[in-house]
Amino acid sequence: MVAVLLAVVSGCATTDGESGSPDTGKDGRATLRGITLPAWNRTDYDSPAAARYLRDIRATGAQWITLTPTWYQNRVTDTSMHRTEETASDASMRRITARAHALGLKVMIKPHVDLPGDEDRAEIRPRDRGEWFTAYRRFITHYAALAADTGVEQFAVGTELAGVSGDVTAWRKVVEAVRDRYDGPLTYAANYDEYRKVRFWKDLDVIGIDAYWPLSEAPTEDTAVLRRAWKPIREELAAFSHEQGRRVLFTEAGYVSQRGATTAPYSWTVSGRPAPDEQAAAYRALLDSFTGRDWWAGVCWWMWDDWPDSGETPARLAYTPHGKPAEGVLREKWGAARGTE
Repeated sequence: MVAVLLAVVSGCATTDGESGSPDTGKDGRATLRGITLPAWNRTDYDSPAAARYLRDIRATGAQWITLTPTWYQNRVTDTSMHRTEETASDASMRRITARAHALGLKVMIKPHVDLPGDEDRAEIRPRDRGEWFTAYRRFITHYAALAADTGVEQFAVGTELAGVSGDVTAWRKVVEAVRDRYDGPLTYAANYDEYRKVRFWKDLDVIGIDAYWPLSEAPTEDTAVLRRAWKPIREELAAFSHEQGRRVLFTEAGYVSQRGATTAPYSWTVSGRPAPDEQAAAYRALLDSFTGRDWWAGVCWWMWDDWPDSGETPARLAYTPHGKPAEGVLREKWGAARGTE
């Protein structure tokens, strides 16, 4: 199984070419079609809604889900992280993984370390980095062991930790500790403005990027405009993939269904004005721009529905494509009617 998965997500691209197939590069390697199902509370993955969410995700043509167990630290300078009531329980992680597998979905676990409120995890800069990395290895290897126990098909060793991702030696020890417990393909989810600063890509199997590049200066539903905006980014990523000898996976990409989403894809609150057609145009432009490129390993969209009582952005304004034109784009582009590969 692992050898097959490595063929899916790793390897070197030599061109920015594309094939006629919507699901493979011209070298025949499959692309990952995924959607993130985050958890905001300890029991979210045990919610009665969970089974429905998985079925609905599968109906888009998705073949993967990403799960995001999250620990927290109180301040950017803290030297450890901890569970809270917002951390998905291990038991619920095991059950949601088993449910996903039963539906034929593959699973990536992408653990997060977050801060309170709206503080950005990229700002984490612990006062004692050695102590922080010791704590981080305990955190990440806990989930690596869980991934191994549950047959998870891919694992991320970190997410958007720009304040510490330059510590090459420390991260190589993290990767080594994870590989001691988990045999599957590994990535790191770098933010779009971070990935060039990461110096341990060759210790991993695939380059992970959270692809929140702004694509326009003003709100637009013009897919052609958005495709043109992607062109220089795509060329840069193709060259980087060749340089590193690794395919590029969009570990996250997404757009709120708000006017202006294409101007700031990383923002939950661009405006209070619903704009589902702008969201759909952004989905279409990304898939048009990257599908079939042999160096591109696919995308895990951020994200599916908010859980009941999560207190997050209302669904009509949120990142979820569910029940919106963007879901139709996924069904069209991912060929939901064709069934599984």
